[in-house]
Amino acid sequence: MKLAGCLLLFSGVLIVIAALTLLPGFAARCAFVGAGLLVEAVGLGVLAHGHKTSERAAVRAGAGTHVRSYR
Repeated sequence: MKLAGCLLLFSGVLIVIAALTLLPGFAARCAFVGAGLLVEAVGLGVLAHGHKTSERAAVRAGAGTHVRSYR
């Protein structure tokens, strides 16, 4: 799920960049930028859900009380 969230974030950025550079009309630009931002928000939600799910699985597996996150 983390990979899917990252891919959605990346594709949302690409949609916004493509809309700003390729579309001539203001209304079309706004519509596609809004769609790109919506895709980014969905990607962020999927990424957060995947992170939360993996931490719960680590606790269930007996990883102890403290789960270290190396970023």
